Amino acid sequence: MVHSQTQDKVFEFLMGLKSDDPERPDVKRIDTHANVIFLVGSKAYKVKRDVKFPFLDYSTLALREEACKAEITFNKPNAPQVYLQALAITECADGTLSFGGDGTPIDWAVQMNRFERRNELDVQADKAAFGDALCEDLADMMLAAHNEAPVRDGDGFFEGLASYVEQNDAAFHEHPDLFPAEDVRHLTETSRTVLSSLRDLILHRGDQGLIRRCHGDAHLRNIVLIDQKPVLFDAVEFSDAIATGDILYDLAFLLMDLWERGQPIAANRVFNRYLDKSRLDDHPEGLAALPFFMMMRAAIRSKIAASAALAQSDPNLRQSQQEQARKYFRYSLEFLSPAMTRLVAVGGLSGTGKTTLAYALAPTIGRAPGARVLRTDVMRKKILNIPETEKAPPEAYTRDASNKVYHVLDDTIQCVLAAGHSAIFDAVFASENERRRIEGIADRVEAKFQGLWLIAPEATLKERVTRRLDDASDATTDVIESQLGYELGQLDWKKVNAGGSRQETAERAEAILRTT
Repeated sequence: MVHSQTQDKVFEFLMGLKSDDPERPDVKRIDTHANVIFLVGSKAYKVKRDVKFPFLDYSTLALREEACKAEITFNKPNAPQVYLQALAITECADGTLSFGGDGTPIDWAVQMNRFERRNELDVQADKAAFGDALCEDLADMMLAAHNEAPVRDGDGFFEGLASYVEQNDAAFHEHPDLFPAEDVRHLTETSRTVLSSLRDLILHRGDQGLIRRCHGDAHLRNIVLIDQKPVLFDAVEFSDAIATGDILYDLAFLLMDLWERGQPIAANRVFNRYLDKSRLDDHPEGLAALPFFMMMRAAIRSKIAASAALAQSDPNLRQSQQEQARKYFRYSLEFLSPAMTRLVAVGGLSGTGKTTLAYALAPTIGRAPGARVLRTDVMRKKILNIPETEKAPPEAYTRDASNKVYHVLDDTIQCVLAAGHSAIFDAVFASENERRRIEGIADRVEAKFQGLWLIAPEATLKERVTRRLDDASDATTDVIESQLGYELGQLDWKKVNAGGSRQETAERAEAILRTT
């Protein structure tokens, strides 16, 4: 075992490194419970502390070597711009230290390219609401990470969740000043009941390859903007068990964090775009587990904040940590609270703004992170296995091809609703039969239904479709000309004037939903 005085010597060596950046000449040290990070010019060096916790063991040189190499292994695929290599810190006979060299290794460090704290997304989240482009990139980032993550067994993940429920219960009871005993009892009993009901689903998702060795800690502080693109870093390297989970459980950390940080629109957008771009619509029943996954992420953050408050000597920082613990705990309760399942169908001719309205309404409907938005335009491209923005061939718009798209979406929506999640279906719905069919789906799963029919002047429709960029819709002004001649049949959905601004349309639609 390397003693702490040896690590002190290592830390002294790292503090004495020379900066390669004249604008950042000073070496900065950052201490955490498990690591010490040294910022040196354009580089950063992370050393594992000589510590041992129930969940983490860095108490020997061999274990720290293994952890440094594992950090490179698990992070470089997601963040090649950041992670460089694991370096031995060696000591020569004369007592001098260096990276590598012929001396005896006395510790290890992870070498990284440095980035600025201000570019981490938890800092960015305090500045402004995340836009659609960033949400799109976040969905792509998580999907890429999950596609590369190795498959693991479902039994171990389920057992891990069960143990977390009991650990959370014990931790919350240790802080009666923060967490009322009755609320803790309710959360624990509800968690046990819900997890028991999810057992077969979780094991089945393991059989489907949806339980993987993921990042394990994908919250906003572990995502940084580099060249204006989000990059996922600092994956859990010290525990396969902690990092292993359903890919929705991994995603749930980011969704929960966005929700808690007052970014519900971003949470919903990332949620929907991740599902749009993945093959998870083949397994929509998995959404039944998402409220539990989000609860678990919030509960774990709550107990960590409570523990951190105890160790905090500064009274203001202690109070801040306690407030954070209470807030996460409230979200834990809310995520498992029952919610009405609702299906909203948004119909209208091309250019009426159906998708814009669907995304405006989605964060406010159903359980966190809001309603699943399903679009015929997106599903059509997914069935064809072509990029969303690539124009589909004419045969993709035949009656038979369109019927196939509607049937696939009908099945998906029914599964989403049956899983207890609300949905918004965005389609033209020009046929009376199509409208009746979607209403029937809501009836079969006893979900509340509301159909909205958007209307706008012809000139507005044509102007809007000509302005579209990077959209899944292939509609043109010629398509609108054709649609204007449709025989709509009996139309008893609520009409919404969509000729004005996005906000005006959303307010009109929200007023209808509040009263129906």
